[in-house]
Amino acid sequence: MITVFGSINMDLIATTERLPKPGETVAGNGFATAAGGKGANQALAARRAGRYVHMAGAVGKDSFAADALALLNDAGTDLSLVKHVDGPTGTALILVGGDGENMIAVVPGANGLVTPDDAETAIGGMKEGDILMLQFEVPADAVERALSAARAKGVTSILNLAPLIPDAPRLGRLADIVIANETEFERLAGQDGMNAPAREAALTRLHAETGQTLIVTLGGDGVIAIRDGAISRAQGLKIEPVDTVGAGDTFCGYFAASLDEGLDFASALRRAAVAGSLACLKSGAQPSIPLGEDVAARI
Repeated sequence: MITVFGSINMDLIATTERLPKPGETVAGNGFATAAGGKGANQALAARRAGRYVHMAGAVGKDSFAADALALLNDAGTDLSLVKHVDGPTGTALILVGGDGENMIAVVPGANGLVTPDDAETAIGGMKEGDILMLQFEVPADAVERALSAARAKGVTSILNLAPLIPDAPRLGRLADIVIANETEFERLAGQDGMNAPAREAALTRLHAETGQTLIVTLGGDGVIAIRDGAISRAQGLKIEPVDTVGAGDTFCGYFAASLDEGLDFASALRRAAVAGSLACLKSGAQPSIPLGEDVAARI
């Protein structure tokens, strides 16, 4: 079983020919809303990969709440650990440029009211060998409690170091598996501007210190990881991206699902990388997450 403890948002997405510079206004050419939030995205990805998934988090008592949960509910995700609180559901304001790159501002809303007690509740029904997935779009004290509770129960924890927060290096050491992009990994390692050899050296050093499995996603260059002292690499697909929003979350969800399914580490990385590539071919975070059969067809 996989439990995802994290954020649930409604995404408000505007598309532009190019992203604006600071202080600049550009004309938009499209607008859409889509369910999002890093936690919900990763939960939906794991569910579409074919695994049984609990989503734990919070939504508000507003018009966005039902829509934010709709795709999770349609996919058969267990939502019994999602609480409804006074105030707004979390929102993300997203600009997508013509080259598929994006800028995002996240307003926590209900996600900011997730507590350490909620973490205890989420972990309470888990058992040794289950998988807990977390990110940093809910309060850090709740994430810390969830990581500690998971370790005490023998639950495998996967922490995605996004969005980057000041506590990320400290909390990152509490997880069994850490997933980061290039920028997030540099913060974790305390070293800016890494080239490929420096990144591999930092992976080796941190792994020797902590024993953790460390995974760094590299966009179009695939993924590099270290587990049990061995470096692994995997490639996604060569694509022309439409929208990169949600690609990292798709990777995380498919990776967790692959481990839960019993795939070996190399196969889990490859499957997750291909899924992340396919997520770049459609707009929106959750609508772009591919189905398991579509990923299998492209591997």
